[in-house]
Amino acid sequence: MSRVQTGLETLIHEQPEKIRGARIGVVCHPASVDAELRHALDLLQAAGARITAIFGPEHGARGEAQDMESVGDLALDSRLRVPVYSLYGATFDSLTPRREQLSGLDALVIDLQDVGARYYTFVWTLALCMEAAGKAGVRVVVCDRPNPIDGSTVEGNLIKPGFESFVGLHPLPNRHGLTPGEIARYVQDYRGVRCELDIVPLRGWRRDMFFEETGLPWVYPSPNMPTVDTALVYPGMCLVEATELSEGRGTCRPFEVAGAPGVDPERLAAELSRRDLPGCRFRPLYFRPRFQKHAGGSCGGVQIHVTDRRRFDSYAVGAAFLQSVRRVAPDAFAWREKPYEFVADIPAID
Repeated sequence: MSRVQTGLETLIHEQPEKIRGARIGVVCHPASVDAELRHALDLLQAAGARITAIFGPEHGARGEAQDMESVGDLALDSRLRVPVYSLYGATFDSLTPRREQLSGLDALVIDLQDVGARYYTFVWTLALCMEAAGKAGVRVVVCDRPNPIDGSTVEGNLIKPGFESFVGLHPLPNRHGLTPGEIARYVQDYRGVRCELDIVPLRGWRRDMFFEETGLPWVYPSPNMPTVDTALVYPGMCLVEATELSEGRGTCRPFEVAGAPGVDPERLAAELSRRDLPGCRFRPLYFRPRFQKHAGGSCGGVQIHVTDRRRFDSYAVGAAFLQSVRRVAPDAFAWREKPYEFVADIPAID
């Protein structure tokens, strides 16, 4: 099987003149690798780019922070000896590169692996970087990557005006079917974000591909996205974050496992199975999260087993899960009231 070539590899092997000798900033994370698991920073430097700044999205450039965990700047990267700026601090303003951080750059290279869901914040880091770079007169080079859960399936609805946040700055469905490069083009052409944009294309990717069909290695892009199976259930099961139920963080199967103390697993699995949702089965189980919601407590819930990816509708499953818990264990269900992704005045579920 011939494998897909990422935008990073296209840039390095076919278009190195775009960055050779240029002073660049790089927006990256641990999944910014080629097919041989070589990191973008090493490849860009070897191709002749002068890396003068590194920018880390949510979870940090090293990928070690948990969700919604504030990350600070690093004075210098230990190898390249350049500053590492956080694009996920303690305030909404921290999500955007500051003009002085972009000063002196010829280009801002962005290479982030997305997972195909609106709530996954990397595409909004991309959008904010485009806006900031446009204002600073810095060229933006986006290295495109595959949508790991295919580029032909769309689920959910669009954000209504007034409900924008860092889990949805522009109208996209919950499962959007787009690649990072396509989102960059959408943000520029249809949302009015102006910058000098250069999208370096994928080679060999088809819209019906799941990630395993690309021939590329999966490097988890965030701590709670360990597998492609996680990414597949995420567009629907991330809705659980808007409640006080556990979405399985603190277990080995986040988003595939969900529940709460006081939930009867057998009743919940039966209620979900009764709905005859295509492409999946629900296994009753108990689990004990090691951190985050209900840490150390015994939770009753289900594990989602996807049996047919082409028929599976993760958004329908996520909505059915919330409805089912409310039906079989109403005392265990509550909506999240704490601030969510820097927004305090709009409920997280909205």
